[in-house]
Amino acid sequence: MNTHLLLQTSISAQSDMVETPQVVIEKLKIIDLVFAPSSVWIMVPLMILMIVAIYIFVEKLLTLSKAAKEERNFMNNIRDFMHNGKIDSAMALCKGNEAPLARMIEKGISRIGKPLNDIAAAIENTGKLEVQRLEKRVSLLATIAGVAPMIGFLGTVTGMILTFHTMSENPNNLNITDLSEGIYSALVTTVGGLIVGIIALICYNILVSKTSQVVYVLEAKATEFMDLLHESA
Repeated sequence: MNTHLLLQTSISAQSDMVETPQVVIEKLKIIDLVFAPSSVWIMVPLMILMIVAIYIFVEKLLTLSKAAKEERNFMNNIRDFMHNGKIDSAMALCKGNEAPLARMIEKGISRIGKPLNDIAAAIENTGKLEVQRLEKRVSLLATIAGVAPMIGFLGTVTGMILTFHTMSENPNNLNITDLSEGIYSALVTTVGGLIVGIIALICYNILVSKTSQVVYVLEAKATEFMDLLHESA
């Protein structure tokens, strides 16, 4: 009886000394997925599109913010100069200002002496040119927003085709690890394309909204200037 107990104690002690193997789960690293050989040819163009979109957004946002800022006394000074007949001073004030509004008013002042309809047409044409300048390259953001998800989806479809081709070539020696790595490496391109597309679309809508605000200000000030000419007439 005692011998049996001793044997059980010895066996339990030996089993306690045996360490239970621990399964080490590697953490998923996004950087490894981005630069994986199966997806890098898609992710690099997507990163380039991301950089282009951010550059356009920042550059146009600064331009629109500058265009939206009107010198507080600009129109007041123009009005005083016009009332006092100081056309040259008003022209010099416009030339010293790089804002789109100043260029519009300068064009109108340069046409003083001609019919008011001609002056209004000149101001309107100048305003259209200024708006086109403000909207330059903004449409490229819309293109990136539409193309980026399609590029990502192309990478996913291509990766899945290669994965299933591997399965068909080795039907009796399938490795679930290799297959799963190929599948999630392919799917990461879709995620990348969606991220770039969403960011580009948000940037595009912000710039469109800012441009509309600037156009509204230009139209209001152009109308104010024409009213000033009607008063002088």
